[in-house]
Amino acid sequence: MKIRTTWRILLCMTALAAALTAAGCDEGAASAEEVESTASAVEVETAPVTEAASETAPAEESSTQEETAPAEETAPAEEETAAPEEVQADYTITRVDGEIDWSSIPVLPIDKVLWQDDYGIRAAGQLCYDDTHLYVHLSAVEEEIRAENTEPLSPVYQDSCLEFFFMPEGWDKYFNIEMNPNGCVCMQYGPSRSDRFSLVRNDIAAYFDIRTGYTEDGWEVFYTIPLEYFRFFIPDYTFDGVLMANFYKCGDLTVNKHYLAWQPVGTERPDYHRPEYFGPMVFGD
Repeated sequence: MKIRTTWRILLCMTALAAALTAAGCDEGAASAEEVESTASAVEVETAPVTEAASETAPAEESSTQEETAPAEETAPAEEETAAPEEVQADYTITRVDGEIDWSSIPVLPIDKVLWQDDYGIRAAGQLCYDDTHLYVHLSAVEEEIRAENTEPLSPVYQDSCLEFFFMPEGWDKYFNIEMNPNGCVCMQYGPSRSDRFSLVRNDIAAYFDIRTGYTEDGWEVFYTIPLEYFRFFIPDYTFDGVLMANFYKCGDLTVNKHYLAWQPVGTERPDYHRPEYFGPMVFGD
């Protein structure tokens, strides 16, 4: 760029000198210093253009960097894991100390009539606990009471029967305790109706402190479940957190065949062995 500009100046000065010489104008002749000064002036004027051009490259790079930087900053942030929802208790199991006053324990209604007509039969349940036992009280209001079975593991569901199905939250197996007015017990454990084993103890009445009796309008049963019994199956179990459960009343061979439950069971046919319909109970303070 500088060489081409200098040559143009020299050619112009030469032509101008020739014209001045022809016209007799000695003052128009350019000295070597003037030529160099003019050339320098041209170089100074053209230099900023070259420098400006060289300065635009970094500006473009900077612009590119500024445009690409936000892309990195706007990368999707990691999704936050939602906190698990707290289980809302449908029943709070009362903690007790010493002799139990059942009149102070909240009553759980077993009043969902299922699969049969409503014959006015009703039932209720109560639960409480201490450091060593879970205490159960079930009662029924019914006029025509059937109590034929007397041997352990007999089909007590044929009689007037009160049942407690339960399992710790998150567990894949559940217990069922079914009992008639004779204190005859059918007790099982497993993940489903078709995959269970029966539980038998020679001292079952004493071990669970089973007590039954008739009332003015029906019958009732009391029993306790020792914490050590849970620990036969779940070694580190304690009475805290959530217990998933359901209570039932039935009588397949009673005068008025009936099925009742605490939590509704959404099956077309009678089936109490459906843990997906258990409701949450929370051990209270």
